[in-house]
Amino acid sequence: MSVGQAVLNLLFPPKCPFCGRVTPGPGFCDACRRTLPWTEEGSQVQTLPGGIPCASPLWYEGPVRQGMLRFKFAGASGAAETLGGLIARCAAERFSGEFDTVTWVPVSARRLRRRGFDQAELLARSACRAWDTRPESLLRKTVDNPAQSGLAGGAAERRANVLGVYEPVHSMPVAGRRILLVDDIVTTGATLCECARTLREAGAAAVLCVTAARTRS
Repeated sequence: MSVGQAVLNLLFPPKCPFCGRVTPGPGFCDACRRTLPWTEEGSQVQTLPGGIPCASPLWYEGPVRQGMLRFKFAGASGAAETLGGLIARCAAERFSGEFDTVTWVPVSARRLRRRGFDQAELLARSACRAWDTRPESLLRKTVDNPAQSGLAGGAAERRANVLGVYEPVHSMPVAGRRILLVDDIVTTGATLCECARTLREAGAAAVLCVTAARTRS
């Protein structure tokens, strides 16, 4: 550990993103490691509409839900390192050798200005650091539509809400690439499916998805 990092840890001690306990370094505490709602091996990968595989290491409930809400809405962006590490491990275990490019589900420019960061981009960059590479910005969100989490309806309303709101970044090549698409949470999969459809129509050879957490059916 560098002197600078040691000073930062002294002034701002790293905390478990799920329970808030101070930890010796970045990561989650031993108690959470034992008790978090981990997805079981048989349920770690689900198939979204359109045959799109999506892997997630955690269920979106209890301390995971609270930690991710703090990460997304309360400025706890430091949690991205821990969550990104979990994403990297999950993707490596489930999709090893099946992708050659990493990207993320982008927020709109308006939401980015309001929030100050794109949570899926932070997760993608953190995951890629574990692989000594970098993600690429392949998608742009063109419509500041209502947040999926705020919709009262079901899957059909979520699909309609995201239809046509993404476009490929035309300066970035997509054709023939096998893409890993990163997001924070998957519920119905509507957002991931729309992003995957956009990438496929731009020529992607395959699209796989990975999120930090998923809701139970």
